[in-house]
Amino acid sequence: MPLTATPITPRFGAEISGIDVSKPISDADFAQIKDAMNQWGVCVIRGTGFDNMSHVTFSRHFGHLETAPAVKNRPRRHPDTPEIFDASNLTPAGEILVDENMVLHKKGDRLWHTDSSFMDMRSAYSLLLAYEVPKEGGLTYFADMRSAYEDLPDDVRQKIATLKADHSLWYSRLLAGFPITEEEIDGRPKARQPMIMPQEATGRTAIYIGSHAMDVADMPRDQGRALIKYLIEFATQPQYTFGVSYQPGDLVIWDNLTTMHRGGDFDIFNERRDMRRTTVREGDAPEHADDPFTAYFSASSPAN
Repeated sequence: MPLTATPITPRFGAEISGIDVSKPISDADFAQIKDAMNQWGVCVIRGTGFDNMSHVTFSRHFGHLETAPAVKNRPRRHPDTPEIFDASNLTPAGEILVDENMVLHKKGDRLWHTDSSFMDMRSAYSLLLAYEVPKEGGLTYFADMRSAYEDLPDDVRQKIATLKADHSLWYSRLLAGFPITEEEIDGRPKARQPMIMPQEATGRTAIYIGSHAMDVADMPRDQGRALIKYLIEFATQPQYTFGVSYQPGDLVIWDNLTTMHRGGDFDIFNERRDMRRTTVREGDAPEHADDPFTAYFSASSPAN
């Protein structure tokens, strides 16, 4: 069945329909979805009918799924589907989260970022499914890093062509108010990533940056952060961004290598927002089972 893509903005984002994703997807149908993702960067599918298992099954078409990290003294909300990352404001018991540290940690998700850029093994796609949504707010906002790159001044494009930035999850948490110091962050793992990302499928190039980026390699810290700030502010001008609102069952898929995103505000202490995400690793599946996120958080513990 032919896929229909309805653009959200002229160059970026589309709602797609015409393929019943609640049923097994043929290779030909998935090829249409993948082509739409390459063109639009973000695709929204309304009313999927997915549960955790069908969400995971559909996501596997895109590649190897990461396992959500096991957090010490905090049971998984979805133990039967460890590929589901909990993006809610709920505790494992399903109550609204009030723990101050956890609230501050999650607040970092409201800064512009790209998922897992702080990992050496980058994330390619994220697929976020809505279960419960607040009455107001709670949108996800996206930024078009390909169009932003294309519109950059020539001298800036030339400047960032060979630069790399060091990314840390904890730096974005510091920016959001989490109680951690720069000295502590400097002692925790970081990933060095290129500041531009060529996309083979389209021949386009994206800026690869976000709130996890704390330093530019071989550049004084203040100058590097000024450059990062400039690129984020440039790429999040209104002509490059839009927001997605949800009803339960809606799915949004985005390409982490060509977009940034952030969560929108809502009444986190009085409204439930149950969102669940799968994350597809860039490249081929590993030969042996691995769990890089748990390893990352273990290496980030103060005892290490």
